[in-house]
Amino acid sequence: MGYKTIVGLEIHVELMTKTKIFCSCTNEFGGEANTHCCPICLGLPGGIPQLNSRVLEYGIKAGLAFNCDIARKTKMDRKNYFYSDLVKGYQISQDDLPLCSNGYIEIELEDGTKKIRLERIHIEEDTGKSVHTETGDTLLDYNRAGVPLIEIVTRPDMNSAEEARLFLEKLRATLKYIEVSDCKMEEGSLRCDININVVDEGTGNRTNITEIKNLNSFRAAVKAMEYEEERHISLLKKGENTVKETRRWDEVQGQTIVMREKGGVADYRYAVDGDILPIEISDEWIKDIEDSLPELPHHKKERFIREYELDEYEAGVLTQSRDIALFFEETLKYIDDTKLVSNWIMGDVLRRLNDEEREIESLNFGAKDLADLLSLIRDGKINNNTGKKVLRDMFETGKDPKTIVKEKGLIQISDEGELEGVIEKVLDENEQSIIDYKNGKDRAIGYLMGQIMKATRGKANPQLVNKMLTEMLKNR
Repeated sequence: MGYKTIVGLEIHVELMTKTKIFCSCTNEFGGEANTHCCPICLGLPGGIPQLNSRVLEYGIKAGLAFNCDIARKTKMDRKNYFYSDLVKGYQISQDDLPLCSNGYIEIELEDGTKKIRLERIHIEEDTGKSVHTETGDTLLDYNRAGVPLIEIVTRPDMNSAEEARLFLEKLRATLKYIEVSDCKMEEGSLRCDININVVDEGTGNRTNITEIKNLNSFRAAVKAMEYEEERHISLLKKGENTVKETRRWDEVQGQTIVMREKGGVADYRYAVDGDILPIEISDEWIKDIEDSLPELPHHKKERFIREYELDEYEAGVLTQSRDIALFFEETLKYIDDTKLVSNWIMGDVLRRLNDEEREIESLNFGAKDLADLLSLIRDGKINNNTGKKVLRDMFETGKDPKTIVKEKGLIQISDEGELEGVIEKVLDENEQSIIDYKNGKDRAIGYLMGQIMKATRGKANPQLVNKMLTEMLKNR
């Protein structure tokens, strides 16, 4: 018998509406501190909140994408707690009648799919932001106060940090597909709280649940879960237990740090918000929203496997984001070679983007430019290695591949007469390699190929050179 880890997540997602949830202030990231504010989002006396219908629409979109039941009647509630960045002394959220409930997301594991249930998705407002200075002062920026959120709460169905990572990746990809959030964790538009405890399967003893707050990267979330898992198991082995507490992840120390003891739902003293009327949602509106949903990631993946004859892994990589999938299909409009396009996007293009921590929409060139490069390679006008060099130039300059090839004189040499002279010269200068080849040393031909490519500055057609070299060696 061993130990079983139990993980549940609470994910806060900022919505991409033009204005905030209860006022007409811009919902734009950044800006000079306290410039995106008004009496309503600052919680000043007399400010009456008015619900942004687009927030409801985006919340319903998320609910439909995640297989939820959509409430026909719901309401907004006041969640009371005191913190410096909470301007009113309460947050407008939803308590017992969430907008969406009883959904699920399926993740793919080595032994099959696993369904992670969603308890609820509700809408609420974000709080302000505390800015801690080097001198120990705390400044408050209320630009974020009133930014619309959906909070997605899972059931405790995950049993490892890896399962939680897979869940978060699929959740983020889907939210970006349906265009309700940009999910930029570095800007705080997707933040994750983790609830974790461990059960001794032999004795049935279990640790109290620990909450880890405000993880702003998947890497931090995984490391925090792995740390807490080990800490909880260590306590169980010693016959000890955790207190029910809230902790934060310290990246520098590589450990979680206690913030406070965790309160219960009763501490929030939920009450109906008297300034906002009850909400009624029609079947017709839900149907209209459902009809507007784009092709979701798992559906697109299945189509890519079926339509483009890709394997499971290839289809998964190419549909991991909507922009990658669009770029792939757009490139195929200009060159009908699925394997060539998928190999280059999955290889050199995504590798460079990952190294530079960029998204595919930030590329300096378009799908047609990549198709033009691949056409040059496929048609034998440049070789594969030259193609990689041209792609590097495209990343850095944004120039189209034909211009780069022309400016740098990179067209591949496929003239047999020209190549014959080069090969003859290399053979004359490397008699020992000829002897080695005749004696069965296969690496000799690799050396000769290298000398020929060097002599042509990498421009010789390697397939043609290999064929001619083999024939010419036989006659030596």
